[in-house]
Amino acid sequence: MTDPRIGQLLSNRYQISQLIGRGAMGQVYKAEDILLGGVVVAVKFLSQTLLTRKMRDRFRSEARTCALLSTKSMHIVRVMDYGVDDQEVPYYVMEYLEGNSLSEVISAQNLPLPRFLNLARQICGGIQCAHHGITIDSNLYPIIHRDIKPSNILVTQDSGYGELVKILDFGISKLLQSDGSQTSSYMGTLAYSSPEQMEGRELDSRSDIYSLGIMFFEMLTGKMPLQADTHSFGSWYKTHHFQPPHRIAELNPNAKVPKVLETLVMSCLEKMPQDRPQTIDDILKALEPLEQRYNATRQISHRIGEALLRRPVVTPPRKEDDLSPDEACQLTTWPRDKPIAQIVFPHILETKRETSATIWVMLPQQEIENIQIGKLYNQFFKTFLCIQSPHPVLMWVTALYNQLQHKDGNPRWLKCFLDLKTDQGQKLTRLLIDKKSYYILFFAIEDPHHCAYVMPLQLSSMQRSQLLEWMLASQTWASMGKAATSKDLLKAEFEKIKPKVIEDLIRTPSIKALT
Repeated sequence: MTDPRIGQLLSNRYQISQLIGRGAMGQVYKAEDILLGGVVVAVKFLSQTLLTRKMRDRFRSEARTCALLSTKSMHIVRVMDYGVDDQEVPYYVMEYLEGNSLSEVISAQNLPLPRFLNLARQICGGIQCAHHGITIDSNLYPIIHRDIKPSNILVTQDSGYGELVKILDFGISKLLQSDGSQTSSYMGTLAYSSPEQMEGRELDSRSDIYSLGIMFFEMLTGKMPLQADTHSFGSWYKTHHFQPPHRIAELNPNAKVPKVLETLVMSCLEKMPQDRPQTIDDILKALEPLEQRYNATRQISHRIGEALLRRPVVTPPRKEDDLSPDEACQLTTWPRDKPIAQIVFPHILETKRETSATIWVMLPQQEIENIQIGKLYNQFFKTFLCIQSPHPVLMWVTALYNQLQHKDGNPRWLKCFLDLKTDQGQKLTRLLIDKKSYYILFFAIEDPHHCAYVMPLQLSSMQRSQLLEWMLASQTWASMGKAATSKDLLKAEFEKIKPKVIEDLIRTPSIKALT
């Protein structure tokens, strides 16, 4: 049966392309943000079977919680938008992430201690952010997750950070309020629920710490510290209340876990909340010296590796036709006929393997490094404007906003003009249409002799269709004036939409829209 959402243009902005996941509360789709030039996002819809007032409120609360928390921690999945579709089904838009769930990581192999400590610290950092709370209407509300488990932890790869943890699914999280009414019934996953959670009692952050202890045990051993006779509520109720947890050595004798770490994990599994670590801050303090100690060997190896990399290495030269487009871009040098200055220009890059549309830009070295290292924080806007009279000209705009680099709220604008009455303008436009992408080549002012960084960007099908229409029209449209006049008109037109572009690039989700 065909999914009716596939191909749907949501809110005249998000082009739904693929179903990528299902959960208890709904479905998640891959989509393109047409307004921002085809940026890939994920859209979560509330399930059709849960369209009650209570579940709508809970879904909206999840979006609000993630939106607010993700502005404070990189370890919380980032939510950018919320709305309701034509069938009155609520949805929210979040960053599209590729990686493996912690469940998949655990099942694939036993985690070496340094890797466990790295992931554990990041997980705790995200949970700590939630426990410290969000501000709504000038009031601070701590958040408890209530469903901490490996399948709700995503491990992604970031070019600057390495393995990066993202905490997902705040669907049953709750604000801790003074009347306690928010946490008066059981919700959660049986195998990871605390004793007090099984009772439907009022919860605090120590319930999450119990769930965290179960997950830490599983990360270290590949097995659960508690096993119920059956997967019924009653069986798990008795297990969490009365069954002593296994020791790590019982289930994995080969796991060389420091005594202090085992003590920490087992303390998280205490039946009574007052016997556990009282805050995530306490757990982080206990993990810090362990990570410093057991990462020392890794750091030494890293320094040795860096030293070896500095030694000259002789490798056989690669043939030009063996190079990928990315590699070909990396080998380019700044043209001699261009000044060493902060300029931008379009260029056709030809190799024996293929021809690509590229934009070359020169920036300060530090800005390029921030863009490269802070890849997680990069936001892009890609658009094209065209005018046929007095002369056919295409304006090609790429805006890059990086939270680390552009703290003043002003994106880096990369603007080029293509004269559609020239062979180069026609060829570049055709390459954009056919290749569905282009490359940005960054060169540093301090070291202009080689390309410092290459960034590929994709074009949406809608953008390519529009480019084709303009290109064909320009071939039959007679020039009635100067190209410079058309460029000035395009600049003025772009200034009209520029404030909206900036708002969409740097905006944080509206609290009013989510409450």
